[in-house]
Amino acid sequence: MEKHYDHKTIESKWQRIWEENKVFAISDDLAKPKYYCLIEFPYPSGDGLHVGHVESHVAIDIVARKKRLEGFNVLYPIGWDAFGLPTENYAIKIKQPPQVVTRENIKKFRQQIKRTGISFDWGREINTTDPQYFKWTQWIFLQLYKNNLAYKAKIPINWCPACKIGLANEEVIDNNCERCGAKTSQREIEQWILRITKYADRLINDLDMVDYLPRIREQQINWVGRSEGVEIEFKIQPASPKLQRGEKAKFKIKVFTTRPDTLFGATYLVVAPEHELISALKAQISNWKEVEDYLKKSQSKSELERQENKDKTGVKLEGWAAINPVNNQAIPIYVADYVLITYGTGAIMAVPAHDERDFAFAQKFGLEIIQVIKPATGDNKTDELYTGEGTMINSDEFNGLNSEAAKVKIIQKVKGKKTSKYKLRDWVFSRQHYWGEPIPIVYCRHCLENSIDQDTNFPEIQTTIIAGLEYAVVPVPEKDLPVTLPLVEKYEPTDTGESPLAAIDSWVRTKCPQCGGLARRETDTMPNWAGSSWYYLRYIDPRNDRTLADMEKLRHWTPVDLYNGGMEHTTLHLLYSRFWHKFLYDIKVVPTPEPYAKRISHGMILAEDGQKMSKSRGNVINPDEVVSEYGADTIRLYEMFMGPYEDAKPWSTKGISGVRRFLEKLWLLVAEWQENGRPEAESLELNKLFHKTLKKVTKDIESFKFNTAVSSMMILVNQLAREKKFKQENLENFLIILSCFAPHLAEEIWSGLGHKDLICRQTWPVWDENKVKDEEKEIAVQVNGKVRAKLVVGLSMSESEVFAKALEADNVQRYVNGKKIVKQLYIPGKLVSIVLK
Repeated sequence: MEKHYDHKTIESKWQRIWEENKVFAISDDLAKPKYYCLIEFPYPSGDGLHVGHVESHVAIDIVARKKRLEGFNVLYPIGWDAFGLPTENYAIKIKQPPQVVTRENIKKFRQQIKRTGISFDWGREINTTDPQYFKWTQWIFLQLYKNNLAYKAKIPINWCPACKIGLANEEVIDNNCERCGAKTSQREIEQWILRITKYADRLINDLDMVDYLPRIREQQINWVGRSEGVEIEFKIQPASPKLQRGEKAKFKIKVFTTRPDTLFGATYLVVAPEHELISALKAQISNWKEVEDYLKKSQSKSELERQENKDKTGVKLEGWAAINPVNNQAIPIYVADYVLITYGTGAIMAVPAHDERDFAFAQKFGLEIIQVIKPATGDNKTDELYTGEGTMINSDEFNGLNSEAAKVKIIQKVKGKKTSKYKLRDWVFSRQHYWGEPIPIVYCRHCLENSIDQDTNFPEIQTTIIAGLEYAVVPVPEKDLPVTLPLVEKYEPTDTGESPLAAIDSWVRTKCPQCGGLARRETDTMPNWAGSSWYYLRYIDPRNDRTLADMEKLRHWTPVDLYNGGMEHTTLHLLYSRFWHKFLYDIKVVPTPEPYAKRISHGMILAEDGQKMSKSRGNVINPDEVVSEYGADTIRLYEMFMGPYEDAKPWSTKGISGVRRFLEKLWLLVAEWQENGRPEAESLELNKLFHKTLKKVTKDIESFKFNTAVSSMMILVNQLAREKKFKQENLENFLIILSCFAPHLAEEIWSGLGHKDLICRQTWPVWDENKVKDEEKEIAVQVNGKVRAKLVVGLSMSESEVFAKALEADNVQRYVNGKKIVKQLYIPGKLVSIVLK
């Protein structure tokens, strides 16, 4: 070996060898144990890869390489999420067709990824813009339509004025577009919508089947937002007379509540501005002009503004009252925008003594506040807010009961209906853009006018209004898929809310597949989330033109064993993908109810100043420049060494230089060891350190503690440099584990040791358990200065482990139980001291 570490020559050499020999291509060997690891495939934007991409690619590459060495048939694929806004916006910016831009961007990304030595199986590469791919995306949409899970409706949606596109609720963060940051507004547009709410319970309950990080699981549950409660019916009467028993009410309204025990404290009723009751009562609302003005103002507010606005607004519906069913008392009715039509029934019973928003509203409008639950301690003043449970008061025959028992009895008295409500809304699926999968639907007047029956595989005929005319909704037959985009010169989005495809008359005008008459195509396209909702399935069988994937292969490879992605996609892609997979499971297209067995998430890599990297700040780190200067192995090792994988971490030029020096030290160390005749007289201490390092790196990779794995390898190399004598077998075992992190350097040294086969095709080494046992020592445990126990502890045990073991000792427990520990001290190998109050 030469003493100079020439990373450019070494890395290009091994990348060429891997590619020419298709080293990481796999077969569908069903007899071999499988391991399917996956990253969220990238948007091939014009900016190319950034160092954040490298972090997730390398981390899962380390796992993939280790699993191969352990004898698994590993599927680690790559592809391109190429439809959608990022590519289209870039295409508009440089005035190139999205098709051309996509092709060039993918080429750039592919070159960048290969330079970092990621062991993807490039033979399974997919592209969501490939017609043979999105043919099956369109096929899935048709199955959703066939099963009454896709429908068209005119609804208020979030509109981004910058992107000129409708957004799903999940794409709006703090009232801003998650893509560009522009403030969104509300527009009413005809949209295709998917009934994801039909799967709300399963999206929560089935989380018990999978291994997700707690924060990922929590976000999924919170976004679905299931509330267990009861629907209670209120009668609506003119405000002046009191409703007599047995008298029929003119109107009725249902409210949803999770606290039926507070019903005696309901002093007014609130309906959302969109509630149909308002128009039903309109003729006899004496202050209609005031109400009408309020309704108009509410239309301009987003759901988030309405929920978070602390200054509560509303208008009383003069002339009408609601009848509280538990005591037959008339209470006023208000319209207020803090109540949402999209949650519950769009109406609430307001209990100001026991709900924070109702309390603020009641204080502002001078409404009665009646406390009906007495807390366990403290006074029960009528103007106080108490949201907990306790003992019933001011509740007639229920006084004295605890609130849980009262819930059951009050529900029985008012004949309430137990039910669940959800924060989750149906998925707005249309996008008013050119660069997306065409929705495989046409609209036909002739089918509507002549009542022509549709294919019996599809549900009852739907209709829609286009330019004031009603059309029948006709799905494109599966045999006619894919529906492709026309090649056009002008594809910029419009301000009207209409897709630019609507202006291409030659494409819009088509023949109805049902009756053969003149029809028009759907001009909205699918969101970029469509192609990414099932891509992991296509990797399994990417060249199949008969179905989206062969069932036998799906049974072998699914679910995905390990899936890594950003936390920002937890309530977007991950939720959508689980929904699509469950639907495909229901129609027997896939064999498992969940797509991903394990989901982890990486932290963001920040700029050196600790801020998020962005072009506007001029602080973006280009991985190409880092690879050129320091090498692919250096950036791989450095990004794993920066800190805990799940944490945000600032980039450091000093840090990456230090990692480069580590690799140079190892390179020179081995070169000099060979030059000196490969002396193997290693010390017992070094021999043990080899085995300890092997065990630690193995365990750290399995628990995604890549930074401590790298640290332990650095400690070993430092010891090698001090002793300069070591067994070749131990060096080779070390190189095998290092090859997951720094594959090019490891392959080169391995080859230099005389091996003809590749290091990536070796077997993961096994440590000697007898050589990794910690040295142990007996220490004393003092409680308030007196020795109460003796413990045998490992010298490498952490302080917290030693304290935990000390507190488990019977004689220590006897003195500590029931008392407060004010101080703990550990002197390694000597003493634990516990001070009690």
